[in-house]
Amino acid sequence: MTDSTHKSGFAAIIGRPNAGKSTLLNQILDAKVAIVSDKPQTTRNSIRGIYTTQSMQAIFIDTPGIHKPKHLLDKQMMAAVNDSLAGSDIVLYLVDSNTPFGRGEEFIIKQLAGIKKPVLLILNKIDLITPEQLLPLIAFYNEKYPFTEIIPLSAASGENVDRLLEVIGNYLPQGPQLYPPDMISDEPEQQFMAELIREQALAATYEEIPHSLAVLVTALEERTNGTLYVEANIYVERESQKGIIIGKGGAMLKTIGSGARQEMEKFFACPIYLELRVKTRKDWRNNSGILRRLDPS
Repeated sequence: MTDSTHKSGFAAIIGRPNAGKSTLLNQILDAKVAIVSDKPQTTRNSIRGIYTTQSMQAIFIDTPGIHKPKHLLDKQMMAAVNDSLAGSDIVLYLVDSNTPFGRGEEFIIKQLAGIKKPVLLILNKIDLITPEQLLPLIAFYNEKYPFTEIIPLSAASGENVDRLLEVIGNYLPQGPQLYPPDMISDEPEQQFMAELIREQALAATYEEIPHSLAVLVTALEERTNGTLYVEANIYVERESQKGIIIGKGGAMLKTIGSGARQEMEKFFACPIYLELRVKTRKDWRNNSGILRRLDPS
């Protein structure tokens, strides 16, 4: 017999690039399921994080930051946002409370106009503003859209995240658990490993690299000694970028690989042997074949 009081459903996390969507998801799950970077448009695919308690199971969908598409990759990212909105029970609209309201937020609010489901406004990064700034901000957004509720919080510190979870529980529909209780993400292992490598590359390289960099895991094999062998290609668009990723004497690639390997070992709790190659693929962001391989979903 199923529990008629149990809640379950999908919550899409949307917002501008760098609003803190991935940080919030990781904070909720108390685990790393989405990569984090101060570079905008870090998240490229919708990532599901699964939060389970005795009374509810909320499946959070971390979506790419909403922005104007310039490449086929960008169009796919925005399509992922729209699909997540359509398939969700609740929308969590995340705003950086320390950044002035602009055209990007205006665009998102217009997109919300036709949505007939609860829309919660999350004012993130309240640790970076004063209490005196918060109340006028809440009043300002209240005039912009009839949000179901407004929740100020700090995704980085966890302040008020418990309140957000409580509110989400109020609006999820009744339903059974959709995933096993110990599962925190349904992202394929190879895709998650590729993201960990990309995260380290983003952290280590210059400003011109991030958007023209992609990672594809090409081999994953469990060896008899318990080591997980991982082979991956790092794609860039220009030869000059390839030189930056490799670095003098291979130093940069070694740094990227070492950081990624450590993150993988933390998550998978086993020794990792990671082999990286850097390849140039001109204009890969407009190459549908490469994009399909990067996002097997």
